[in-house]
Amino acid sequence: MMPLRLLLRFALLSLAFTSAVQAAGTLVSGPMLGYQSHREVLIWVETQGAKSVVLEYQLKGQPETAQRLTKNRPRVTPAGVQPMKFVLPLLAPASNYEYSVSIDGVKQTFPYPLVFHTRTQWEYRTPPPDFKFIFGSCAYLNDPPYDRPGKPYGQGTEIFGAMARSGADFMIWGGDNWYLREADFSSESGIWSRYSHDRATPDLQPLYAAMPHYATWDDHDYGSNDANKSFEFKDVTLAAFKAYWGNATWGEADNPGVYGKFFWGDAAFFLMDNRWYRDDDHLEPSAATGMKTQYGARQRDWLKQSLLAAQTLGHFKWKFIVTGGQVITDFGGWSETFAYYPEERADLIKFIVEHKITGVVILSGDVHFTELARKKISGSQWLYELTSSPFSAGPSTGAKKERAADPHRVEGTQVVDVNYCTLGLSGAKDARVLTIACHDRTGATLWERTIAESELK
Repeated sequence: MMPLRLLLRFALLSLAFTSAVQAAGTLVSGPMLGYQSHREVLIWVETQGAKSVVLEYQLKGQPETAQRLTKNRPRVTPAGVQPMKFVLPLLAPASNYEYSVSIDGVKQTFPYPLVFHTRTQWEYRTPPPDFKFIFGSCAYLNDPPYDRPGKPYGQGTEIFGAMARSGADFMIWGGDNWYLREADFSSESGIWSRYSHDRATPDLQPLYAAMPHYATWDDHDYGSNDANKSFEFKDVTLAAFKAYWGNATWGEADNPGVYGKFFWGDAAFFLMDNRWYRDDDHLEPSAATGMKTQYGARQRDWLKQSLLAAQTLGHFKWKFIVTGGQVITDFGGWSETFAYYPEERADLIKFIVEHKITGVVILSGDVHFTELARKKISGSQWLYELTSSPFSAGPSTGAKKERAADPHRVEGTQVVDVNYCTLGLSGAKDARVLTIACHDRTGATLWERTIAESELK
């Protein structure tokens, strides 16, 4: 029989070994670049079991400029993981930085560089910089235990590698950035688990690190299919969405939501929340309390004031309104469209015309096909809308027949397959051109169109 003293020593050594193993935190996903400004950048990381996470950063090739940020005992979500955000302050504008992530003293390694570039302060100094960004929606990622029976709905993740290699300056996720299943949106832990599971998809990690990411939501990352303002776990999905994305602002202090705005070069971007305040699609306008709405009165007013502010500043010749569902079309069919909210749509278009808001382009998703549409809203002004969908969800096979008679579509731009779009602004001041291109899962260009600044006045 083993002596008691040796038995106790063995037990203590075993306990120490177990504690050491448990103390070693792991990386779950990330890092992901969030918002980027002239002097500040957000970097997002998710860990599990970490006691301390350290982010070190410096001007590229200049170790003497190194700085360190530390998160001790990061908060744990109901899914047992630790999403966290590092805000890097007082950076040098127009500069290249490199960074690293360490978890409990162990520096993490990646097969791609961890770098970022702060924005240039071009205002009142130089012509606006040329830039390019990615836009799209509907990223369904297969998870067999929770997927519906039959053929997998997700179309694979190859496309995200092409997006990471695109050379874009940033990316906007237009909603349905992941899909809550029935077993997810019925509980708080289910919601947090889905967010963590899909964020950790291996083929997405290089994309998250390659460029800054901005996001709004639609029904499937908010709640159930076509969910309205009555969704019972909306507070949970709002908290999870804010925890997993890196926008600079979220709603207003006394008016919650995921809406917000950011600026890049000579463009202003308005990310709309079409769920939190949404009346049901099938509510008759006459039965609504006031105007039947997607956005709610406060958010609608915020958009109007924001458009006016951007117009007044003068730097922002282009104004992109990002919203989950289509705006221009009257062909709803099985999908949602702003045509179900006729008074609100008319009110916003009337505001744009009466206040001479120029350079407006709508970016939408949701419908599982891509198209460029346009509508003349005054004697000389066109309103363009790019609908980009899906990244990886099943395409809408009935879209070609259902939308064949839509008079607003720009000919030759409908794509019913997985795809993503890039939008680039280039050219001399006051003669800028927007180039829109649609790409397949390998990055090959399917179509390309240009819009002159003069068309949007």
